[in-house]
Amino acid sequence: MGCFLREKSMFDKLETIELRFNEIESQMSRGDIDGKELTRLSKERATIVDIVEAYRVYKQQKEERDAAKEMLKEDDPDMRAMAKEELSSLEAAIEESESNLQILTLPRDPNDEKNVILEVRAGTGGEEASLFAADLLRMYTRHAEKSGWKVEMMSSTESASGGYKEAVVLIKGERVFSRLKFESGVHRVQRVPQTETQGRVHTSACTVAILPEADDVDEVPIDQKDLDIGTFRSSGAGGQHVNTTDSAVRIVHKPSGIVVECQDERSQIKNRDKAMKVLKARLLEKMQREQADAISADRKSQVGSGDRSERIRTYNFPQGRLTDHRINLTLYKLDGVMEGDIGEVLDSLGAHHQTELLKQSLEGNV
Repeated sequence: MGCFLREKSMFDKLETIELRFNEIESQMSRGDIDGKELTRLSKERATIVDIVEAYRVYKQQKEERDAAKEMLKEDDPDMRAMAKEELSSLEAAIEESESNLQILTLPRDPNDEKNVILEVRAGTGGEEASLFAADLLRMYTRHAEKSGWKVEMMSSTESASGGYKEAVVLIKGERVFSRLKFESGVHRVQRVPQTETQGRVHTSACTVAILPEADDVDEVPIDQKDLDIGTFRSSGAGGQHVNTTDSAVRIVHKPSGIVVECQDERSQIKNRDKAMKVLKARLLEKMQREQADAISADRKSQVGSGDRSERIRTYNFPQGRLTDHRINLTLYKLDGVMEGDIGEVLDSLGAHHQTELLKQSLEGNV
């Protein structure tokens, strides 16, 4: 009985989604629709078009199955044999479609379609950690390029060795957050540093944070009275001009204590704009995390806890091995991974997440 109710509930939901899809198509075809509304509807349509197309295929398969069942009543034995063969094929296709629809109708993360602000920070390990931070940033940048995404440096602080103490980039593209959201956490590296004369393997760590970009001002209301905005002279790489003007910007959000600095641009205005974008993303992430915690830790459906203090992955260079500790995934192709070939890792994390969501759905917890 419970299984029947869940199935009925899913198909009721699919009918509602298809109805909404038809409404959107009708509204988008109107000649008097303005650009802003058209963009909003296009985004909404994009979130459900795959579900609607899969549901329509499923309904067509069911109609064909009904027709095949009718053919089984024919007097002609050849017709009955053909219908029996077709029925067997359709039953398998329908079963596959139902499984696919179950996955497609699982609760969606509202941030999945968003761009990402990716932050990499050197942790334990001194200069070696800062060099690994630069390696991680390069890994993500190369993967972004291969995925057709755009990467924009927002803020960075270099170390004496040429690595990064901290680097913040904006990654723009299709469903970037959906792909990268499970990368938040502590990334540990085991390798022999260039400065190590004894050939000993050292262990260092970096933290990665994946924040959904805030769409607009309304999404993250900020009172200007809550901001303490200051300027200072840029330092580090970038040419002599960086030390001649107070172009760098520091913003302190007093209620939350969040501090953002940006000094990558020569223009104070550009640095301020970038710093505000990072601040909004951090505040949005904070708001959403607090909302999720308030609902229930059991219903967050994350891969791991998402806590940035949690060690999620180890990169072992002597063995050429990558291990993701959350899903017990081990790959022996670290060179390729560091060149941005992380698709297999991201696919495995996404599949694990879907499996966990589906399990909760079948248990009635979603």
